[in-house]
Amino acid sequence: MTMQKGANVPVPVTAVRVELGWQAGPGVPDADASALLLVDGKVRSDDDFVFYNQPAHPSGAVWHEGKQQGPTVLDTLSADLGRVEPQIERIVIAASADGGTFAQFQGLYVRLVDPTSGAEVARFDSTGATTETAFVLGELYRRQGAWKFRAVGQGYDSGLAGLATDYGISVDDTPPPPPQQAAPPPPAPAQPPAQPQYAPPPPPPAPSPQQFTPPPAQQYPPAQPYPPGQQYAPPPAPPGQYTPPPPPGQYTPPPPPGQYTPPPPPGQYAPPPPPGQYAPPPPPGQPGQPGPQPVSLSKISLTKDAPAVSLTKQGATSGNMRVNLNWTGMQAAPPAKGFFGKRRSGGGLDLDLCCLWELTDGSKGIIHALGDFGALNQPPFIQLDKDDRTGGSATGENLTINLDHTARFRRILVFAEIYDGAQDFRGVDATATLFPVGSPPIEMSMNDCFDASRDAVLALIENVNGELVVRREGRFILPPPGRPRWGKMAVDNAYGWGLEWVGTRGKS
Repeated sequence: MTMQKGANVPVPVTAVRVELGWQAGPGVPDADASALLLVDGKVRSDDDFVFYNQPAHPSGAVWHEGKQQGPTVLDTLSADLGRVEPQIERIVIAASADGGTFAQFQGLYVRLVDPTSGAEVARFDSTGATTETAFVLGELYRRQGAWKFRAVGQGYDSGLAGLATDYGISVDDTPPPPPQQAAPPPPAPAQPPAQPQYAPPPPPPAPSPQQFTPPPAQQYPPAQPYPPGQQYAPPPAPPGQYTPPPPPGQYTPPPPPGQYTPPPPPGQYAPPPPPGQYAPPPPPGQPGQPGPQPVSLSKISLTKDAPAVSLTKQGATSGNMRVNLNWTGMQAAPPAKGFFGKRRSGGGLDLDLCCLWELTDGSKGIIHALGDFGALNQPPFIQLDKDDRTGGSATGENLTINLDHTARFRRILVFAEIYDGAQDFRGVDATATLFPVGSPPIEMSMNDCFDASRDAVLALIENVNGELVVRREGRFILPPPGRPRWGKMAVDNAYGWGLEWVGTRGKS
């Protein structure tokens, strides 16, 4: 049902998929869908904002599914209306432009779809945009216990930050630091050898002189005699050593400058520390407690001019990092939902997401759909969840990297390989995105294949002096002459991984 601006329609289903769509083409910027859950016209907290950096509401009622490339680009949200908290009155559906204004878009629309039947519930085509960089396209709202959808079409010149701030979101719009440069990879040989030779793994690197060395264990001072009836108090510790607290009721002399002071028991007065000394934060709810951090709207784009960024410096030091790839092109069929799904429409494109890995203990290997799927909580701490050959899976393929084990990674090479449906990567426009926890998404685009390469190297993730650095590769690798199915071996040789390769039967 196509709607006019200001019109409203009933929503007769208990769950909806909300699709933001527009026509792809030269000079068209990217756009992002978001949702704000409101009470009395405002969010209750920043948690009520669902978008690419905060993809799920704590209630589980609204979530961001992700972007799909194709002739029509889609960015999708989903809402389980039966799980929306009773106090939530409205769910605002917004769109924000990334790298341009909405005047540059063609065929921009938002529509609601029944996820069970695929039937369209409502559709609003947005037209007449000029300088706007964000839009409220529509809203889901409650009326007498039922849900309705209204077409809004209100524009903002202040982008997603201005729109979100109007609804009560605390926004951190500080631009991200420039990407950290990383050393270039070793050059590729002119032609891969016919039979690769096994290269033993190099020994683990020697510790850097700047590495932390733990201090020798401190010994507790020996007990001293004291007169009868008096309480024992240990003598002062040497400078830099921890002093245990005295029994209740005794006076504690201040520690030497620079020494840590433990917090007092609950209810006791704590004198302020000397200047320059560490003071523990107050308990939650007491004056002086730091407030919640504002929402970050930042994205990081790795390009040929700025090809690398440090995950560690961006704060991504733990949790599971997902790897996502979307693409469009003459050889690619319309993409399925999810992170890195196979698209097959008749003779469609079947791609495999792969990675070579090496740990600091010298062990190494490959994760791919024709062999080892890896493991997330034991070496190599990387896992491919499935091989989706049809594009029919709702979640596609996911490559997940467990950053809780950052110190054990030496290097990880993420690449994609054509298995079926196309001869090479010519005509394919691909965008890879890494989603670290606690850090902005990291995007890399590649669309310049001009030869018969069947493997596309996306990113090299390396441990550089304790920091995990992501480097955009954007490199296409030709298979060995006369062996089009041996592209993985060519990737190995190009980066000097040194694995031993044998033939396989392929997919059944």
